[in-house]
Amino acid sequence: MGGVAGGIAREAKDSRVETAVGLRIRTRIFLRWMRVVRWMRRGDSLAMLEICCFSEFKIYPSRGRTFISADSKTHRFLSSKTESLYHQRKNGRILSWTPHYRRINNKGVVQGAAKKRTRRNVKYNRGVVGASWEAINARRNEKPEVRAEAIAKAKAKAQSKTRTATKA
Repeated sequence: MGGVAGGIAREAKDSRVETAVGLRIRTRIFLRWMRVVRWMRRGDSLAMLEICCFSEFKIYPSRGRTFISADSKTHRFLSSKTESLYHQRKNGRILSWTPHYRRINNKGVVQGAAKKRTRRNVKYNRGVVGASWEAINARRNEKPEVRAEAIAKAKAKAQSKTRTATKA
């Protein structure tokens, strides 16, 4: 009887394992379906795009592989090739087929579009409403002594005007 009871227990245990595995698979399918539905609800195809942490290619929904490291960081890879190269500790900046390498080494960039031409502002010397450019330039270039004399004359003239105004 002990053997029969052990056999029954083993059967029950096996069926529990099957249900746990089936539940895990059903959960995974459901979560993948929810991710697709969420992506479809947003309406734009760029909503769920991710970037491969090795090659920097775009990973579209239901594509790619996920690796969770010991420090709980999530790494998304485009393919098994990129995952394998990551685990081999290869550098994506050195491999010529990665977008990271192409961006660093200026590959595929049109030279005309790469450097933008700038226009310099041209200065024009023009006169203002009350004076021409020659008059402004002459005042700017005159010596300080001449300017001081002109200021003294202007002050004397202003004072004489105020004295005549107060007398009258």
